[in-house]
Amino acid sequence: MQRAKHNEKQIIMILEDDEDLAEGISLSLNSKDFEFVLCKTIADAKDMLQQKLFDLLIFDINLPDGSGLELCKEIRRSSRIPIALLTAKDMEMDIVKGLECGADDYITKPFSLMVLRARVRALLRRNSGEQQSEYRDNIFQFYFDTMKFYKEGNSLELSKTEQRILYLLVFNAGQILTRERLLEWVWPEGTEYVEDNALSVGIRRLRDKLEDVPSKPSYIKTIYGKGYMWEKI
Repeated sequence: MQRAKHNEKQIIMILEDDEDLAEGISLSLNSKDFEFVLCKTIADAKDMLQQKLFDLLIFDINLPDGSGLELCKEIRRSSRIPIALLTAKDMEMDIVKGLECGADDYITKPFSLMVLRARVRALLRRNSGEQQSEYRDNIFQFYFDTMKFYKEGNSLELSKTEQRILYLLVFNAGQILTRERLLEWVWPEGTEYVEDNALSVGIRRLRDKLEDVPSKPSYIKTIYGKGYMWEKI
């Protein structure tokens, strides 16, 4: 279950059978703004998901009674609550499988506390705006919850990166978004791992799909020296 946003503490579930690690994560994230629920098994997690409304789920992949990947996939059928997976270092296949199951991010063990805090706060920031899930005007219809996008009734196929860029642009229409803010939103795991032109490539691909004349954009405007802006229609 995912909460309706209000001024209460944000509730984070940590599903990890290593009690010391789970407690270490909660202590490292300790804040007056957070409340933590620690679970050791999938059964415990499912029980708590029926009792509380969570803002973020952090799952280990290998658990005593099953796979965190399968639980992630199950939750994704009905909820967009942010999910971060804990995985062993260099387990690339776990990372790929996790993202395919609908996870929003992954955290490799061992991890630095600074990286952990940054990832968690980025996911919570991203989620804070997700009550807005539909954008519609005379030309476009964007349904971010169901990942369906239309221009003048014609379906558009957008990658996850393109969707993230578009989300921030359209729900801040008329406002200039700096490259730094877009990079932090789209790649919360850290921009040091992102190629310099990755954002420019994402913007160009969006323009190819959304603009009538991509070389002369009417919707995704470049504000030279500052960033980008979605032009209100």
